[in-house]
Amino acid sequence: MRFMTKIWHPNISSQTGAICLDILKNEWTPALTIRTALISLQALLCAPEPDDPQDAEVAKMYKYDRKMFEYTAKTWTENFAKEITQEDKIKQLMEMGFDAEVCRDALSRYDWDVTLATNFLLGG
Repeated sequence: MRFMTKIWHPNISSQTGAICLDILKNEWTPALTIRTALISLQALLCAPEPDDPQDAEVAKMYKYDRKMFEYTAKTWTENFAKEITQEDKIKQLMEMGFDAEVCRDALSRYDWDVTLATNFLLGG
């Protein structure tokens, strides 16, 4: 079990999504259910264990600069976990001065990848 979406948490690798949770490693038994694992994971997300980290950099920030930790966690959530709709992507390109239909065409041509569509629109 690991996170596919990037997350800023002391007990989850910011690089791989690996989770530092005892029941997923040395405390695992066949009697544990997916429900038990998910409840344990939910508890870990709500109450980080910075003294037993998966990601030392995140744990250090959590312990010594909580304000920066919270800012970074919020930023990562906005950047990696927030679903951006097709209409949001069109509006994002329209803010650069492009027509809505041109934006829609460029995005659909590049499988709704904003970066590739932007490069196309800018002649790249």
